[in-house]
Amino acid sequence: MKSLKSRILMLFVCALILPTAFAAAPKKKSAPAKENSSPILPFHATEKTLANGLKVIIVPTGFPNVVSVYTTMQTGSRNEIEPGKSGFAHFFEHVMFRGTEKFPPEKYNAIVQKAGARQNANTSDDRTIFTQTFAKEDLPQILEIEADRFQHLSYPESTFKTEARAVLGEYNKNAASPLRKILEVQRDAAFDTHTYKHTTMGFIKDIEDMPNQYAYSKEFFRRWYRPEYATLIIAGDVKASEVLPLVEKYYGGWKHGDYKIEIPKEPPQKGPIYANVPWPSPTIPWVTVAYRVPGFDENSVAIPAIDTAFDLEFGDTSDLHKKLVEDEQKVDRLIYFNDAHVDPSLYTVFARVKDGKDAVYVRDQILKTFAKLRDEREPEKRVDDAKSNARYAFVRSLDNTEAITETVAEYAKFRRSFNTVNNYYRELAKVTPKDIQETAKKYFTDKDVVITTLSHDPLPAGIDKVPSFAALGVSMISAAPESSFRVIAQKSVFPQVDVKLLFTAGSVNDPAGKEGLAALSASMIADAGSKQMRLDEINKALYPMAGSFNSGVDKEMTTFTASIHRDNWSKFFDIVLPQLLSPGFRAEDFQRLKDQQLNTLKQDLRNANEEELGKEELIDQIYAGTPYAHTVLGTVAGINAITLDDVRNFIAHNYTRGNLVMGISGDYPQALETRLESELAKLPEGGAPTDGKKSLAAIAGQTPNGLNVEIIQKDTRSTAISIGMPIPVTRENPDFAALNVARVWLGEHRASTGRLYQRLREIRGLNYGDYSYIEFFTHPGALFFPRPNVARRSQAFEIWIRPVVPVNAQMSIRLALYELNKLIENGLSQKEFEATRDYLMKNVYLMTASQDERLGYALDSWWYGIPEYTGYMRAQYSKLTRDQVNAALKKYLSAQNLDVVIVTKDAEALRDQLVKDDFSAIKYDSPKPDDIVAEDKIIGAYKLNIKPENVKIVPVDDVFAK
Repeated sequence: MKSLKSRILMLFVCALILPTAFAAAPKKKSAPAKENSSPILPFHATEKTLANGLKVIIVPTGFPNVVSVYTTMQTGSRNEIEPGKSGFAHFFEHVMFRGTEKFPPEKYNAIVQKAGARQNANTSDDRTIFTQTFAKEDLPQILEIEADRFQHLSYPESTFKTEARAVLGEYNKNAASPLRKILEVQRDAAFDTHTYKHTTMGFIKDIEDMPNQYAYSKEFFRRWYRPEYATLIIAGDVKASEVLPLVEKYYGGWKHGDYKIEIPKEPPQKGPIYANVPWPSPTIPWVTVAYRVPGFDENSVAIPAIDTAFDLEFGDTSDLHKKLVEDEQKVDRLIYFNDAHVDPSLYTVFARVKDGKDAVYVRDQILKTFAKLRDEREPEKRVDDAKSNARYAFVRSLDNTEAITETVAEYAKFRRSFNTVNNYYRELAKVTPKDIQETAKKYFTDKDVVITTLSHDPLPAGIDKVPSFAALGVSMISAAPESSFRVIAQKSVFPQVDVKLLFTAGSVNDPAGKEGLAALSASMIADAGSKQMRLDEINKALYPMAGSFNSGVDKEMTTFTASIHRDNWSKFFDIVLPQLLSPGFRAEDFQRLKDQQLNTLKQDLRNANEEELGKEELIDQIYAGTPYAHTVLGTVAGINAITLDDVRNFIAHNYTRGNLVMGISGDYPQALETRLESELAKLPEGGAPTDGKKSLAAIAGQTPNGLNVEIIQKDTRSTAISIGMPIPVTRENPDFAALNVARVWLGEHRASTGRLYQRLREIRGLNYGDYSYIEFFTHPGALFFPRPNVARRSQAFEIWIRPVVPVNAQMSIRLALYELNKLIENGLSQKEFEATRDYLMKNVYLMTASQDERLGYALDSWWYGIPEYTGYMRAQYSKLTRDQVNAALKKYLSAQNLDVVIVTKDAEALRDQLVKDDFSAIKYDSPKPDDIVAEDKIIGAYKLNIKPENVKIVPVDDVFAK
């Protein structure tokens, strides 16, 4: 994936998988090459099953200081067998953080915070995984609190009802995604008896009824949260001899259960299935083709063969991708989802069709590709290339303790064994062209196909009539000057080599009327080939070595990231360097990427993600009249106006040696650094070398007088809210550490310890989460940690209120501003200050845990003019005082003068409610404590003082238009 794809995938990956599932498929395809018989996981793990049935896997990873503790429960939506009770596996992903008698939530969260830990949980069809990553010194206490909550979870009915409403809020949040809906409808149509019929979230009618199922929730926990269904994976800087006694101590008392069930088997499909999703708002149509595949068996070649088939025929190097996406340009997304399940499930190919009239044609091209897999054998060289790609891709993925633990945890859902991963990859390494063809003949049949479409406008006649393979047939056969740029080198023992080429040019350099030029220019480098090779040729050449060359664009910088195993660096850079030094600039690639960028702006950002829409528009409002006042993707008018000559000129004037800083990390040979310096010296000189932020003029946002509100009118179930104001504080500022402590206390990203999260989500169940920021966080719904190389000379303070039901919009804003005002006026207590600062002192290690992150942060530190990020921030925190934090709050923040962007359906009614400023209340499903009732009365009367002239309503189609 290249160029805009990094941005696109963050918008789409979570929609392609079930609402809270891991994106495990790419890892699963990884395998050693045919000639490599050694285990693919290069670690010496210790496994033990306790007397109570708990499986323990301990993996020393070789990465210092950090430990990950993952618990895989063989409990997912597959276990939800009773009618009317779907969604409870996912519910327990959330309620497991509600505490026990020994460690109630506030005590549990305090321990997690003190450890500097980041924790999370996620659910899929076959399992629920709970995660903790922290500094190794805190392992004993983390194991104690984790063991306690799995054995002694306790929550009253009022808490249950609150959490159930938060789950409904998550469903409402997801309702904006066409792909989530298409998967929901696909599975409902494809399954009759098996519990895969419903997605991980569950049926909406069951979620709405969930507050009435308190007694059943207790029974679900009693049945499934037992040691015989659990795998405890402890990985990182650990020794089995030291860890096992701790596990015995804390988990030994967990009682074995007695509940057994038979999951109903799905009968054979009797014929092709078609389902359509009529989408209420304008969108580009989707066509999906799915087939039933067998359940996972680590000693069978079936799933590995199908995985390889999907990779070869529907991946970026496939003939179908070249035909539909690059040559004919009828499709702007061709992607697939191949997540193996415990029981037979669906593998799906997704195509987003640029013009609905081509839907039947695209469907049939996909079907013909499946027919080709049955009728012809893949070339042996292509299959070998796939295994080579998989081998190197897997090595590349193991660059941090969390990634290693995640891999083991994901496969533990099958047999609770470390060796499941190795066994699967051993089978994949054996796959032959004959295996692929025979498996295709068995599973890709006329009667086993499931086709699902989604569109706003009617699709062509015949889309619901699924042709047989016989009716389709198979028609798819087909010396340089010395360098003058800075180099940041980070040698390590890791064999994967990462190179980042950072150009100090981004969307601030877009000319007026050509907004989006920086993003499109980067795409034309990373995703459009070179003069010597077309894109499809490059993808096929890189495929065996699992090399990647991606781009990322932000306001101030464009970063090209190359990643390759050290074995292959020479031939890799033979291929990718010409993309930068002698771009292809083909008209057909330009049109394809221009259409893709326009669709990403209009469809993915504007019409399929209220949260991202609100956050991007908030920045546009804060920085109106400045170079920050448009999204990196640009505007509709701006993208339409861009020509290929504009791209050529932008690249010539901005991708210069003077604008370049190179970062390189890994166990690379000196010859690589020497070659890169020599080759990149061929770039235009471009003036004196850049000096980062200090060489740039300031960009100042505008702080409004009062609350300035923009309401985006959009047909959506829920209401998304973003609040913010500009702040003149970036990382080199002496007050940055102080504001960061306050930010974390108020709302650490995707953590349950923040004040906003506790008051809005945990106590009142208003939504899925509430967080605050002092640096722009790209795609926060999909990421746990901020991405590097989004450095900006000006930042904004933001509050992100994840979508609420419309009736609670005004109260949610009041709650957030009430809490912000209290923080500014009262400051942090000494205890709150110390706990938050100590958390950050340790958490900073996790932000730079991977090699890629460390290199990215090093480049950012150069840009800001500060030392290495981890050491610099720990030094700042260590000398920080509570008084400095509280002074910074008063100096920079306001609860009265803010921009507010709201995305909702009934914009006029909300505008009238906000301007009227009458009392607002919350209706709860169960009684709340007296102190909360009393507080609600105060907050409900909290005056927003919004002037009518400070509220504007904007139709969604006008956002980012020009």
